Amino acid sequence: MEMKKHILAVTVENKPGVLTRVATLFRRRGYNIESLAVGETENPDISRMTIVVSGDDRVIEQVTKQLYKLIDVIKIVDISEEKAVERELMLIKVKADATVRAEILQIVEIFRARIVDIGRDSLIIEVTGDSEKIEAIEDSLRPFGIIELVRTGKIAMVRGGAKS
Repeated sequence: MEMKKHILAVTVENKPGVLTRVATLFRRRGYNIESLAVGETENPDISRMTIVVSGDDRVIEQVTKQLYKLIDVIKIVDISEEKAVERELMLIKVKADATVRAEILQIVEIFRARIVDIGRDSLIIEVTGDSEKIEAIEDSLRPFGIIELVRTGKIAMVRGGAKS
C-alpha cells in the first residue's frame, strides 16, 4: 500500500482532555502526527482538529475507527482528496541590521508576508500560505540568519458548499 499524507478534519466536543485523548490514541498505536491544529468553530461548544498524518489507506481507516470510539468525537472527514484551501502560519525572527533590511523587505513583499516587529538587529515576519510557500520564504531568509521560528499546523477547509 502507498504511504501518503492524509488531512483529517475531526470535529469534537469542546471539553477539557479531548486533545489529550486524541493524541494518546495516535501515540499508543505508534502513528506520528505530522501537524495538529485545534480551534473553536462557529459553535463555541465544538472544536475542530486538523490532523495531518502519513499512512496508507488501511492505517487511516484504522485510525478513523479508533477515533470514532472516543466519546467526544463528533465527525471525521479525510479531506486529502477533496478540493480544499490549506494554510499554515509562520512567525520567523531574522537577523536584520541596517545593511540587509532593504533586501529582506523585498523578500517579504515578494511572498506577501508582513513585518510584525522591528528590533535593533532583527525583524519578525509573519507569513501565511501553503506549506510550499512557507518553506520557500524560510529558505530565502535562512542566509540572513534565523534567530527563531515557529509554525502552526496546517488548517484546511473544503471548497464550495460542502462542510468538512
